[in-house]
Amino acid sequence: MATAYVLINCELGSEEAIIQQLKGLEGVKEVHGTFGAYDILAKIESDT
Repeated sequence: MATAYVLINCELGSEEAIIQQLKGLEGVKEVHGTFGAYDILAKIESDT
């Protein structure tokens, strides 16, 4: 199983909506809001 950690920048104020959308996608195992250079961290797993 492959695992990817994706760091995301987004428009100010849109973080929560994007987090909720990401949580609904297949393969997305974890999504967290962050402070610093990036706004969101997503953990994605896939068989291929």
